[in-house]
Amino acid sequence: MKKILIIDDEEWLREMMRLALRQRGFEVVEAANGTDGIEKARKELPDLILCDINMGKVDGYFTLSSLRGEATTAAIPFILMTGLADSASMRHGMELGADDYLPKPFTTDALYAAVEARLKKSQTIRDDAERKLAHLRDNISLMLPHELRTPLNGILANAELLAHSSATLKPEEIAEIGQEIHKSSERLERLVENFLICAQLELIAADPKNVHALRIGKTENPARLVKKNALAQAMQAGRTGDLTLDVADISVPMSEGYFTKVVNELVHNALKFSEAGSPVQIKLAGQFSAIALVVSDKGRGFSPEQTARIGAYIQFERKKHEQQGLGLGLTIVKRLVELHGGTLSIESEKGAGATVTAKFPKAGKIDFPQSGSRA
Repeated sequence: MKKILIIDDEEWLREMMRLALRQRGFEVVEAANGTDGIEKARKELPDLILCDINMGKVDGYFTLSSLRGEATTAAIPFILMTGLADSASMRHGMELGADDYLPKPFTTDALYAAVEARLKKSQTIRDDAERKLAHLRDNISLMLPHELRTPLNGILANAELLAHSSATLKPEEIAEIGQEIHKSSERLERLVENFLICAQLELIAADPKNVHALRIGKTENPARLVKKNALAQAMQAGRTGDLTLDVADISVPMSEGYFTKVVNELVHNALKFSEAGSPVQIKLAGQFSAIALVVSDKGRGFSPEQTARIGAYIQFERKKHEQQGLGLGLTIVKRLVELHGGTLSIESEKGAGATVTAKFPKAGKIDFPQSGSRA
């Protein structure tokens, strides 16, 4: 039985709504003001909240804002009720995270329609999340054994060579074998990390309150972070001279850990898919309503079909280029950016390089997450 919380200071209206909703089989909880409504929402965790806007000291807007700010209540569908449903008040409510408006006065049919539509959408979101989690589990179970084998083979083969031939190997040969083991170990570590992050993000996306908590993170001084990690990637590839940085120190609405992951994956791909000696440019700048991280290279680029396949847990041109991993890097970046209310776009032409742009909304511009859907 679905539980609905009604918050309204008019007793006769609460009674009318209570009777109507109980006739449809809903459990109903009532609150006579915003303060009581906030407490009952925390305690009862209803499936839906119907809340009047114009109520005493604690109005519907404050009630909505308070509940959206708490992890346990952030994802509860919220319908505002008002007799003044003008465009300005509706826009304000939507900016605070309202799911719908129910103009007063309303009929029982209008009440039923609003409630059932919102509950149906919430159920659709949950079903979609379950399908995506099942899809992720299937992909991981099929692909992980094969992908783990590649770096493991490198580690085992070189370790066996050391174990059986160390007496006849020269010091420089032993050092070279050690470097190959270290390189394969790093590839294995990155592969496992990407699988774990990918699974973690799908679990976060399945629960809107976790998405809300995720979006609280901030990177206040990203310039140092971008420069440090981009330079480390370029040094590892022996391409520090190819790197160009134009980074503004503007706050990014993502935790430092996740933003570091975004930077590392985008720079790693730019270096991996372009030739030594060709430029790799990194820019972080504020725009009108967004913050953009742009990474460009002059490498082989992506076809439209390859760009469309980001998120499918497969790697671009695996047989031809034999790169490590599953192409999970861009999938993770796309997922992270979208979960933070942003977008990931790729401009590319086969053989002419690629420009990947991760856009994040500026503070106060993030829409409250309605689902864990993937673009």
